[in-house]
Amino acid sequence: MIGDLHIHSRFSRACSTSITFENLVKWAKIKGLHFLGTGDFTHPFWFKEIEQLRDNGKGIYYYQDFPFIITGEISLIYTANEKGRKVHLNLLIPSLEIAKKIHEYLDEKGFRRDYDGRPIFGISCENFTKDMKSISKDIEIIPAHIWTPYFGVFGSKSGFDSLKEAFGSQFKEIYAIETGISSDPPMNWRITELQNKAIVSFSDAHSFWPFRLGREATIFKKTDSYLELIKQIRENSFIGTIETNPAYGKYHYDGHRNCNFSCSPKKTKELNGICPICYQKLTRGVDYRVHELAKFQEGFQLPNGKLFYTLLPLHELISLKTGVSMQSVKVWNIYNDLIKKFENEFNILLDISKEKMVSEKVDLKLIDLILKNRKNKIRVKPGYDGEYGIALIDEKQSTLI
Repeated sequence: MIGDLHIHSRFSRACSTSITFENLVKWAKIKGLHFLGTGDFTHPFWFKEIEQLRDNGKGIYYYQDFPFIITGEISLIYTANEKGRKVHLNLLIPSLEIAKKIHEYLDEKGFRRDYDGRPIFGISCENFTKDMKSISKDIEIIPAHIWTPYFGVFGSKSGFDSLKEAFGSQFKEIYAIETGISSDPPMNWRITELQNKAIVSFSDAHSFWPFRLGREATIFKKTDSYLELIKQIRENSFIGTIETNPAYGKYHYDGHRNCNFSCSPKKTKELNGICPICYQKLTRGVDYRVHELAKFQEGFQLPNGKLFYTLLPLHELISLKTGVSMQSVKVWNIYNDLIKKFENEFNILLDISKEKMVSEKVDLKLIDLILKNRKNKIRVKPGYDGEYGIALIDEKQSTLI
């Protein structure tokens, strides 16, 4: 079961206004996903739609024949020890009833839930986790995209250097972390306290398009039970993850978006962290931050590390081959033709043999890119300061969106 449990609804800022359960299911099947998180369970309007899903009695909720887990992202912004703290958490919820209790908890504290699908609350990670666990031990709290500069728990601007510092007495209640697009499992294995935590990957998708939805996902053992699902997370017994190349992420390298300048952590140190264009402090990305906190050298292999696949989306591969935008009619036509032939995107990215693709008259250059992608052999110019990475082919650049 391939699942993407961190997504958003049309009620979150900067998200597609066309996100509906119907569209999510349609495109999840095209992607090759087997289940999704609902996202945004705290938003009153979206929650009314969540309530219309069919409950199987085990914490799984269906739209037609497609399963969902109740989920939502929470933004915590507060001050602790005279430092500003900004952390995003992804919550997995066992039932509608528990979701309603969380609503009551937030409402009683005077927090608004109706202005954004990812609401902001002024409460610490430790206290929020403690309060959630008092509502239900079955609520799963996963620090989201943990390395992104502004809202990752390890981010350069978020305020923390460790999970223990962030969660205090509730550290043991955090069983997993989310890699985020700008990091992958080997980068996280270098951090001592993460070596005993499960490493999961989800997309944080703001639209239902397949180059967003499921771009990162986690592979679980098949189940129709919420409790069995979180047991796999807590026992770190799921199968593995699907990752993008970390360089693809918007915050992998250091830089200044407005100055069109980016650089490696080594170069940042040479520049004393100062942008050579505007002479202001560079936004330090994920790669720099990992090097800063890591106790193990780059390339360290965790003996019991999970299986993971590193893949660029199929749209990106087609865009590289054709030299036009991922959203162009030409790319969509090729994409749709491939889906008709091979059922879904993950089949194409992971499983369909070269011989089968040749027999179905897939362009040979595109086949070569698909096979290189499976081996993580496509170069990516790293993203930085809010700009996505740029995949490279024959030294030519293809602009990501």
